[in-house]
Amino acid sequence: MINRTNREFLLVSRPKGMPTDDNFKLQTNQVPKVNDGEVLVQTIYLSVDPYMRGRMNGVKTYTSPFELNQVLTGGVVGRIIESKHDKFKVGDVVEGRLNWADYSVTSGKGLRKVDPNLAPISTALGVVGMPGLTGYFGLLDIGKPKAGETVVVSGAAGAVGTVVGQIAKINGCRVVGIAGSDEKNTYLEKELGFDATINYKTENVKASLKEKCPDGVDIYFDNVGGEISDAVMSLLNFQARIAVCGIISEYNNTEPSFGPRIQRYLLNRSALMKAYIVGDYYERFDEGYKQLGKWVKEGKLTYRENIVNGLENAPKAFTGLFRGENIGKQLVRVRNENDEII
Repeated sequence: MINRTNREFLLVSRPKGMPTDDNFKLQTNQVPKVNDGEVLVQTIYLSVDPYMRGRMNGVKTYTSPFELNQVLTGGVVGRIIESKHDKFKVGDVVEGRLNWADYSVTSGKGLRKVDPNLAPISTALGVVGMPGLTGYFGLLDIGKPKAGETVVVSGAAGAVGTVVGQIAKINGCRVVGIAGSDEKNTYLEKELGFDATINYKTENVKASLKEKCPDGVDIYFDNVGGEISDAVMSLLNFQARIAVCGIISEYNNTEPSFGPRIQRYLLNRSALMKAYIVGDYYERFDEGYKQLGKWVKEGKLTYRENIVNGLENAPKAFTGLFRGENIGKQLVRVRNENDEII
């Protein structure tokens, strides 16, 4: 067995507001021995995602919180470099929830093989991964889009929002995206085919929504919560559907936020508002992977990745999500795909 050293990130304190470097610690240990039924995965790409902020608070929600002084975990694409598992072999590229580290030893539970010939392996953490599935099931299962309907997407330039808008277009909808810069909105309109966009940092969102949704809103895909989502409510059409995917505008709040009471809008429009997590659809993941992969291959679903190099920069990449630094999927490249196995 090769004696390998392993860098890994720990959460050492609970963030108060926006996470800082002081909340994280990069330490070096030896890679544990691989036992029967286990594999050793060398990390290539590491995913950072908004939901991870909630896990840092120490409060159990739909998933368990991160424990202090323990290694952080997240979505990883890597290559198996040692295997004592009958379903995986050395050289397999896999995706799963693994450590923020150079290497992870795992039983293989939750790992899926990634075919490098179908699409770039990084997409297993983005458009053909958890964010893609999140957009796919939220829009199609809750939103139930019909041709000619108006779909509004907040957080539209992120990994989930870009998928939602494109699937809505595939289904013949008119799509209005809300994002935080002119650069992002140009990308949404010119490259992804959104019909209209709103820069929430420079425009009056409520007034712009009225102008750009003259026939009202049939589906609202909510990634952000807060005042932006409040502004959508008065424009809901009869039997509108709202898929609540995230509330990124509130994840770093230190005090509870208060807004309009929305029940009257839902009742008056006979509207449906449903929150969900992608794990609700676990039994249908294969369906989602196949359809998303097919759309990517056909060129109907395109994507952009914002890649930060170096495991040591993972906290910076994570907080960049909340500063709006990314267009599309935010990733950390821990090593180059074609590097020699070490």
